[in-house]
Amino acid sequence: MSSTRQPVHTHLVEGFGTVTITPVDPAADSALIHGWVTQERARFWGMGEASRELVQEIYEDVDRRTTHHAFIVARDGVPVALFQTYDCAEDRVSECYEVQPGDTGVHLLISPGDGAPERGFSAGLMTAFFAFVFSDPATRRVVAEPDARNDKAIARLERTGFVLGPAIELPEIDLPEVYLPAKQARLCFLSAPVPLPENR
Repeated sequence: MSSTRQPVHTHLVEGFGTVTITPVDPAADSALIHGWVTQERARFWGMGEASRELVQEIYEDVDRRTTHHAFIVARDGVPVALFQTYDCAEDRVSECYEVQPGDTGVHLLISPGDGAPERGFSAGLMTAFFAFVFSDPATRRVVAEPDARNDKAIARLERTGFVLGPAIELPEIDLPEVYLPAKQARLCFLSAPVPLPENR
C-alpha cells in the first residue's frame, strides 16, 4: 500500500541531500514503522513487542489529534526516520515541568539504514528537522525527553545545541485508546534561533 500524502516540508541540506517530511499514513506506513520500532536498537521507543496492527492503531490515534503529529522523513526519496511533534501543554510532559508558550515537543527515531554508519547522517537530518519545526512562528523552543538511559540520544541532542534540563518521570497514561507506561526521562531544550538584525 502506498501513501498519497504529500510532504509538508522539503529541505535541501548541502552535501547531504533533499530531505522531505510527510505526515504518516497509518495504513500505508504501518509495516515500515513496525519494522523500525521492533528492532533492539529502538528499544527506548517502547514499542518492541507491538504488532503491526497495534502500530497502525497507535498512529491512527495520533492522526486524529490536532496536538500531536507524526511524519515519515525521507532522504532523496528513501525513508530514513520517524519524526513526531507535539504541543507540550497537551502532553503528559506538562506534568513534569513548567511549560512555556511556544514549547513544541519532539520524538525522533532514525532508521537502521543499510551498510556502515554514515558520518554526518544524524546532523544532516537534524538540520532539516529543526528548520521544519522552527518554520512555525508559534514555536519558540523545542523540548525533547529521551529515555534517561539513552546516553547516545542525549549526547546527540547536546551536540545539536540542546541544553540539558532535569531528570523527570513521565507519568503512566492508561486510557481506552492509548496506554503509555511511566518513563524515566531527561528533559532537553533548544531555543529558537535569534534572527539576525537587518542591515540598514
